[in-house]
Amino acid sequence: MANPLIISNFDNYSTIVKTMLIFELISQYESICRMAMSGCAAKLNKSIKTNIIEILILIMAIPRKINFLQLGRYGRRGEQCYRQTFGRRFDWLQFNMNLASDRFQYGCRRLAIAIDPSYVSKAGRKTPHVGRFWSGCASAVKHGLEILGIGLVDADLRDCMMLRAVQTMAVGELKAMEMTLNQWYIAVLKKYAPQLRRITDCVVADAAFSVKPFVDDLLDIGFHLVSRLRNDAVLYYLHQGGSTCKRGRPRKFDGKIDFDHLDMDRMEEMTIGRDGEKAYEIIAHSKALGRDVRLVVHILRDGSHRLYFSTDTAMRGIDVFDIYHTRFQIEFCFRDGHQFTGLKDCQARDEDKLDFAFNASFAAVNIVKTMRKQLGLDLSIGQIKSLMVNAHMLIRFFNVFGIDPNKALNAKRVKELFGIAARAA
Repeated sequence: MANPLIISNFDNYSTIVKTMLIFELISQYESICRMAMSGCAAKLNKSIKTNIIEILILIMAIPRKINFLQLGRYGRRGEQCYRQTFGRRFDWLQFNMNLASDRFQYGCRRLAIAIDPSYVSKAGRKTPHVGRFWSGCASAVKHGLEILGIGLVDADLRDCMMLRAVQTMAVGELKAMEMTLNQWYIAVLKKYAPQLRRITDCVVADAAFSVKPFVDDLLDIGFHLVSRLRNDAVLYYLHQGGSTCKRGRPRKFDGKIDFDHLDMDRMEEMTIGRDGEKAYEIIAHSKALGRDVRLVVHILRDGSHRLYFSTDTAMRGIDVFDIYHTRFQIEFCFRDGHQFTGLKDCQARDEDKLDFAFNASFAAVNIVKTMRKQLGLDLSIGQIKSLMVNAHMLIRFFNVFGIDPNKALNAKRVKELFGIAARAA
């Protein structure tokens, strides 16, 4: 009787699965890793590079929790070797930028740097920077860790590639340094600004970052912000008339914007392709930010409105609208990291090892996205992980027992085993 987990129409499941041997799936994954390492691993010897590549493969080949014990069980090296490799510092930003350059076209698309903090559960009191952080899933403050994710979003492809993850300091540590949380985020962006500005000078973030201190500091380090304002934000029309030739300061504003009764003579309507919804753009003055912004007023079907803005007044309104809505793609990177690549599984209590674990998790997701594009795979990350788990296990069997998977007698069974659990993922 056939195994119920085996895909019933496996021959039609994917063109690449029918034509590639199972060895070539992992081989392609490995070749992408080596390509992305160019220019970012010059200070590491060949042995360390090989260890990092093997770890990235094992992240996709281990079906359960991805910790040092599991790496030792599934890998070719001892557990202690993997612990030592996690303690190494690696240029994850350049590694992921190399991957993103294959997925996105720098300079040819509407790109933006997306930033978003994410809660990572962690028990105990001895882990570096452990504290109480906001969890969006639980809608509450919880004990654990927080990482600031820095991703690259493409408003045309509607996709995101994570570039770097940095662990956030606890509130008590920030108070001792006389820093606010937003100042810490700015310090992280400033550290990586020279590399990030080579891609784009646009940063997109949610409404929590649309405050004057953050915006001013972000502009100081050479970035513009695309974000959202409160629905009751105070904004003014800019005065378009000439000088009145009267004494005193020249007139700058021409009345407060009433979002229930917009002045359509001043607004420019946008085409957003959503039935029952409208959007208008205008250059307005924000009282909260103390500066002129490119404002997009999005009118929803129920009559309510949302306000998006860019500090770059030369940016088109449709770009502001699309970039902000693409920002949510970074949340899917966090989701994939939690579900498939062990983002919260690392049990280390060393800051460097935790940093390696967080970034290796996101790098594995990026590699799969790159492989999916290169091979034309119409599969989810979960399905690809299932195939790679099966492929890695079969390779181990073949190596130990000396089985030739290319023989006609074994070809059918190999194909069936290769497809186990792919549908369930």
